[in-house]
Amino acid sequence: MTSSLINTMHELSERELFEAIHYAKSIDEETGATIIERFQLEQTALAQVVFGIFPAFIAKENTEMSYFFMDLCFDVLCVFEHAFGSLPSQNDMDYDWLEKQSALLDIELQAIIKEPQMDEKISSNLQDRFEKRSLEETTQLGLVNFMKMAIDDFASENPSRVSSIKSTQTMIAIVIRLLSNLYSHPSKQ
Repeated sequence: MTSSLINTMHELSERELFEAIHYAKSIDEETGATIIERFQLEQTALAQVVFGIFPAFIAKENTEMSYFFMDLCFDVLCVFEHAFGSLPSQNDMDYDWLEKQSALLDIELQAIIKEPQMDEKISSNLQDRFEKRSLEETTQLGLVNFMKMAIDDFASENPSRVSSIKSTQTMIAIVIRLLSNLYSHPSKQ
């Protein structure tokens, strides 16, 4: 971990991103389990969304993509920890901030969830608009783009995965944005 980067949110340079992704990919199983356990303890609600609710939505379209999504979420979590230090605890966050993030998430999920009664064109337009706004608001465009390419590559290996590309990419962008927000928010005093 680079001590000068700890808790200073900034757009990762190509080199920082490469180093952080290399770190994420080189973690052994025991270290990985410790990272996941710490995430579940320190950010219980966020962990449930990232590793429970989001994959369940993706699994409705394609189970393989939901498992791949969870792998990518783990990589993203490791990238943030490597680049910015330990994950802040939800106990150190203002309740108002947590409530605001939940409300934001609820609105964004409405754009992603495919309602049977919703016109396909309207649903697609909502997803496109959400994705554009999400990209404009994230501080980690390099990481988002890297993850989108990984999703494209994985989906290209099996035609049954293609239908879930957009929702998987949108959800990984949400995860990256939520972690960016988490690391950017000052802890309560």
